[in-house]
Amino acid sequence: MEKIKGVLYILLIGIFVYSCATTKDKKLDVASNDNFSDTLRIANDELEYEIIIIEPGFNGWLVTQRPMGYYSEQFLESRNRLYVVEYNQRVYQPQRFDPNIYIQEINYDPQIHYGLEVNYLLYNYFLYFERQFNQRFFVTRGPGF
Repeated sequence: MEKIKGVLYILLIGIFVYSCATTKDKKLDVASNDNFSDTLRIANDELEYEIIIIEPGFNGWLVTQRPMGYYSEQFLESRNRLYVVEYNQRVYQPQRFDPNIYIQEINYDPQIHYGLEVNYLLYNYFLYFERQFNQRFFVTRGPGF
């Protein structure tokens, strides 16, 4: 199937997500030795998926958030589905939403099991994105908001 062999690509003001399969053995590779660098890479080359977040301040902000195991994977997946739908709607309405912020559609397939780490990072990036760019995706918030 093309989606399984293809690369899932996300560009969110410097965020790229490539994904093709589920994974349990993920490799965290911070692009520099500094925990607060501007680039965070999570990859499993064997399973051909990758998430790269290039956003000044994201790593420093991320370490102040709840740890990866705090939310269930199902919670993160459901939130990411909502965020992706809303984000993509904004991408397709450049007359209403800033096309410099909403650059490219996110191809997040809810049928693919991306794993806890990818969903955790994507969810937290959306939270960071909301705060950094003063955007609001949802009126009702879940636990911890």
